[in-house]
Amino acid sequence: MRRRDVARGSGDRRAQGLTRVAVVVRAGAAPLWWSGVFAAGVGVLPPGITGRRIGVMAGAALFIIAALVVSYARRKRYLALARGATRAGKHDVLQDRAVGVRNWRRGHRWWLLLAFLLAVGSSFAVPAAGGMLLAGAGVGLRLKAAWLGRRERAEDALLWVRVDWLADNGGRPAGKSVKAYRSTGIAAGDAAPGGTRRRTAALV
Repeated sequence: MRRRDVARGSGDRRAQGLTRVAVVVRAGAAPLWWSGVFAAGVGVLPPGITGRRIGVMAGAALFIIAALVVSYARRKRYLALARGATRAGKHDVLQDRAVGVRNWRRGHRWWLLLAFLLAVGSSFAVPAAGGMLLAGAGVGLRLKAAWLGRRERAEDALLWVRVDWLADNGGRPAGKSVKAYRSTGIAAGDAAPGGTRRRTAALV
């Protein structure tokens, strides 16, 4: 479902295109993880300025820091939007998981490429550290999506955000333009709580 296909009415009574919050959060986890792993693998080859041992140790610290920072960033904003979630209408269009993931990755592809090149380039100074930083950011997104999934299970409701409130690159599900979330039953859509693939999709 492309953005131009989404109903853009300003009133809440009109049908809206909705995408899962956890799916948007999780969409960048795999690209960041794998590009970080590959960059770290390539980056450990040159000895660099600091040497491999120091580079890997610094990278391990950056990995942990990035995972924690990304995982906990803006959680209060997510919670505030979740508490104010309104029930989705029967005419609202629920976006497929694959579409939300594809939109995010297309919108961020050049940023991902630039981050990968910078991670590889930084290895000539600090081997592997840049790649491990990227991988840590990917782990942080996965942890944040899992946290959202636990909340969805606890509340027995999935969280959705209007597609036209996302950034142009398909991200920022808790950005300033997002006024509130919508909620549905736990079985709605084709993604399980936390944004993972649902083994048996059920549309309700």
